[in-house]
Amino acid sequence: MKRAFLYSLVAAALTLHSASAEEGKAIFNGKDLTGWEGNKDLWSVKDGTITGQTPASESDPKKSPLSHNTFLVYKDGKVGDFELTFKYRIVAGNSGVQYRSKELAPGAFGPVVSGYQADFEAGTTYSGILYEEKGRGILAQRGQKTVIKSQAKNPADAKSKDFAVEATGTVGDSKEIQASIKSEDWNEYKIVAKGNHLQHFINGKQTVDVTDEDAANAPKEGILALQIHAGPPMIVQFKDLILKQ
Repeated sequence: MKRAFLYSLVAAALTLHSASAEEGKAIFNGKDLTGWEGNKDLWSVKDGTITGQTPASESDPKKSPLSHNTFLVYKDGKVGDFELTFKYRIVAGNSGVQYRSKELAPGAFGPVVSGYQADFEAGTTYSGILYEEKGRGILAQRGQKTVIKSQAKNPADAKSKDFAVEATGTVGDSKEIQASIKSEDWNEYKIVAKGNHLQHFINGKQTVDVTDEDAANAPKEGILALQIHAGPPMIVQFKDLILKQ
């Protein structure tokens, strides 16, 4: 009887653990920035959301005083293979979520990060793309399926690169995807990374599909971070951040 009881407890614990892993982990508590680090003059919690806000410059109200992009960095572990879902709202400017990234030397306005970015903006061009911050640049435009390959640099061309982005297909129409994104309202984003295969989704529509075969440059693991972009004064908000690993 005792042994059967112990077996049932173990089975229940394993079932609970499996269910928890399936549901994922909330990485924002909805109250404060515990587990996150960044410039507290720019990042705060408002109305249960992580809020990044830049003021207008005194010399030019159309610009913020930021001289570089800065980030709110998640400090409670790194990600390799994972799925992250979150909701975002943006007013003006550009933002995104860094993943498999790394911190560089901080700048005057806080943390500086390089690595993969699930991009989004208040405009109509970049939401959903895969961008590599301080790295290889745009790795997939919205709607594209791409493969990133290593290549030898051309010694006769100073602008030649050691990688190439090859468009191999599509995952959807860029204009249709953009039309489904709500301006200055809440949208749901999902990032899926498994090995060298990377996918982004906004409001249920896949926006990119990337296979990164550029082994020398493709990050396998790194930090998560949220971006405030230099440029116009902006507000970006995040909530319901759920991480599955």
